Amino acid sequence: MLNDLNYMELLQEILVFITFLFALGYMITKFVWKPSFLGRKKKEGSCGVSDCGCSD
Repeated sequence: MLNDLNYMELLQEILVFITFLFALGYMITKFVWKPSFLGRKKKEGSCGVSDCGCSD
């Protein structure tokens, strides 16, 4: 039978793993996922002086 110390160690490892998954997910969305989609949304030309890329 597991004692309280083993339960606390297991809980700590689970929380560290969840934190790692959140950090990994953030890094993927920050540097891989969003830049690949943002690269396709660039529009050619401009509609005014500010060159904002909006359409008429």
